[in-house]
Amino acid sequence: MGTPPAGRPTGSGLPLAPAAGFVLVWSSGYIAGPYGVEAMSPLMLVAARFVLAALVALALARALRGPLRVTRRDAVRIGLSGFVLNGVQFGAMYLAFDAGLGATLASLMHSLSPVLTALLAAAFLGERLTRLQVLGFVIGVGGVLLVLGPDVDEAGGAVGIACGVVSLLGLSLGTLGQRWIGHAPDPLWSGTIQFGVAAPPLLVLALVVEGTDVVRDPAAAGIALVYLAVVNSVLGLGLLGILVRAGGAGAAASVFFLMPPVTAVLAWTTLGETLGAREIAGLVITVVGVAAATRGSRPQEELEPA
Repeated sequence: MGTPPAGRPTGSGLPLAPAAGFVLVWSSGYIAGPYGVEAMSPLMLVAARFVLAALVALALARALRGPLRVTRRDAVRIGLSGFVLNGVQFGAMYLAFDAGLGATLASLMHSLSPVLTALLAAAFLGERLTRLQVLGFVIGVGGVLLVLGPDVDEAGGAVGIACGVVSLLGLSLGTLGQRWIGHAPDPLWSGTIQFGVAAPPLLVLALVVEGTDVVRDPAAAGIALVYLAVVNSVLGLGLLGILVRAGGAGAAASVFFLMPPVTAVLAWTTLGETLGAREIAGLVITVVGVAAATRGSRPQEELEPA
């Protein structure tokens, strides 16, 4: 069978080029994050990321969408879900990177999010949960544990693992929070609000915990910051919007299982991370479990856009 032309829907109903771009952009965040925390303290890096992302998204939203039209109730809901989705998720993950958690293991943990979101939706919202979703989550967790292996210190120790788990919960709970919003404005305006709400608490926390002497390598910190804010956050938001329009609110979940192998290749080529036979087996197991669970789930049970 031939490859569908760029811009045409793939077999899953998603346009190939934006889907591939979204996977690459999302996966690259697991490379830019560890690179960035080598040059700048983690909390200040993520705070500055969302300050810059909010400003860029605001400029684009004003230019392309006009004035913001949203009720106060919706704005509060968008902001709260955005703080969990962005502030908790990335604040915790950057702390995990700083502790030593590797890019591939981080992406594997996050790849469990669509299935964990479905489990949380079943527990808190009474949504239907399939056996395949439960089985896929169990298999995925087993694969992550296999990649983790017996030497926890290599993955950042207890601090790195705990922060990674908190980040996963932030991603899943923030995704679930998107359903609480109900009718939301244009994705650009929604992203502007969510980026903007996440930034101030992170900035205050960074100043309290890390102080003001936070930059170790200005050039590297600047490169990481611009990439994370403009490419990972704003461009990623735009690509996600294309996927949502093509495949519905759960579009991202249908490609989430591709993130770990793409991240593993990027981590190998850029960060020098290598995987042994055990890690490769765990990665394959996780990918298969998550792919089966997300492909077998109903659309409303999948990941929703940030």
